[in-house]
Amino acid sequence: MSGGWNWQGFFEYLFNGYLLQGALTTLWLTLAGIAGGLVVGCLLALLRLSPYRWVAMLAKGYIWVFRGTPLLVQLIIIYTGLPQVGIKLTVTQSALIGLILNEAAYLAEIIRGGILGVSQGQGNAGRALGLNPAQVMVYIVLPQATRIIIPALGNSVNGLLKTTSVTSVISMEELLRSTQLLIQERFMVLELFTVAAIYYLLMTSLWDIVQRRIERHFGRAYRPLALADGK
Repeated sequence: MSGGWNWQGFFEYLFNGYLLQGALTTLWLTLAGIAGGLVVGCLLALLRLSPYRWVAMLAKGYIWVFRGTPLLVQLIIIYTGLPQVGIKLTVTQSALIGLILNEAAYLAEIIRGGILGVSQGQGNAGRALGLNPAQVMVYIVLPQATRIIIPALGNSVNGLLKTTSVTSVISMEELLRSTQLLIQERFMVLELFTVAAIYYLLMTSLWDIVQRRIERHFGRAYRPLALADGK
């Protein structure tokens, strides 16, 4: 112990099973949030691009609401507000629904931007070959839009890894909540929060490596031949 810092406690909790379980909860919340957000986000992006004005306005309204209000408020409404109208959800259900609905609003704009980033001439060429609008979207537009979407999507994953900490407000035992509970027992505030920070830094750093590999994979076809061959 030196200057109020407990080295023994720090190293003890650096590999604590309860905190590791909290980190795993953070990881699966992130994966579920991104997966669900992508599904809902793709639908919203397509609705935003709909030629029917009222359909596009509905999607735009959804995005406006969920991007314009804090996730914290959304989670509280889902977990404590919905039971007042007869809809009771568990902590896990509330956390997942909140994360997915919130993330979908941001991913919808990322996906829409990727689709709009593909030259209109590509779609025209597909239609000239006899493809219907759905085939043009699936076989021509989306594969090219993916390259544009991947970097922003990767940043969303990185952000969501940290944003899951907000679910602690409804008692979801992810990494931050697990840390807070241990602090209440052990009173080692700085040491335990430092361990939590290390865990978050480790997870985001590992994802950064994965993201770079994914970006290189999808960008391979668009690099100059000399670079693609590693020359």
